[in-house]
Amino acid sequence: MRTYALRRLLLFVPTLVGASLLIFVLMRLVPGDIAEILVYQTGSEASAVQQKQIAQIRRELGLDRPVAVQYLAWLGDAVRGDFGFSYSQRRPVSEILAERFPRSMELAVLTLALAVAWSIPLGVVSAVRQNTWLDYVVRLVSVTGLSLPIFFTGVLIIWALVRFFRYLPPLEYSALTEAPLENLKQLVWPALAQAYYISAPIMRLTRSQMLEVVRQDYVRTARAKGLAERAVVYRHALRNALLPVVTFVGWWGGRLLGGVVVMEIVFAVPGMGLALVQAVAYRDYPTVQAIILILALVFLAVNLLVDLLYGWLDPRIRYA
Repeated sequence: MRTYALRRLLLFVPTLVGASLLIFVLMRLVPGDIAEILVYQTGSEASAVQQKQIAQIRRELGLDRPVAVQYLAWLGDAVRGDFGFSYSQRRPVSEILAERFPRSMELAVLTLALAVAWSIPLGVVSAVRQNTWLDYVVRLVSVTGLSLPIFFTGVLIIWALVRFFRYLPPLEYSALTEAPLENLKQLVWPALAQAYYISAPIMRLTRSQMLEVVRQDYVRTARAKGLAERAVVYRHALRNALLPVVTFVGWWGGRLLGGVVVMEIVFAVPGMGLALVQAVAYRDYPTVQAIILILALVFLAVNLLVDLLYGWLDPRIRYA
């Protein structure tokens, strides 16, 4: 297991470097010059003073140097935690990340925890009770979750809270460390809306994998030996059915940090997704590069965790 984990860790670093290079190059290929946008955003005509301002901004951003030199300088600063200065928000990018990252991470973790908490047990129950009324209800819930757009589910939750309970979720963000209850009151609803959407495919995947596994010979042997049904289902069948489920959950866990932007807009949560959209609109290169790099880092870290879980769930993988 130690060798398997070490090999995965050694692949992590070059993959992250490759992702950072791709992010940097693609940002340089985007049409528009951030220096010109910042200077000409007032709509005034070009002048010698403005040209000097453009040249100064390009020097400050390092855009007047060769691309290779720009990349190495940016990567070196990023390793030290310095992601540059945001001209759209007039402050260091590291401050934006320190402010927005915990909010999106909390929302993503809460969303994934809620989704896994009910989707996997319901998928198991649906498979074990195949073609019963309970199976039909679970399948109906999963199909409904796949059919409803995320934004519509969020708006529907707000409408239901206001219409039936006379309650409106807080629209002003409260930090978890300062007001935990108010923080939970705001984040639980976007987490529920997003979790309902992603739990539907997890539920269906768990059901299909369990239906395949429970028909295997070793499961019939476990029943023949007199093991309790709960032990057969959860100790033997579920563990072997979880590999594809872990893959899918890991994929969603990696993309959730940047994929909750719709819920952040609907429920007024100022997180990473919303900051990325705003930075793209203003051609804010340092902020966009930093946020996408953090998203890539989280995605790769989650995939590394999934690989390590593979080795724990199936010993054949770690020795392959």
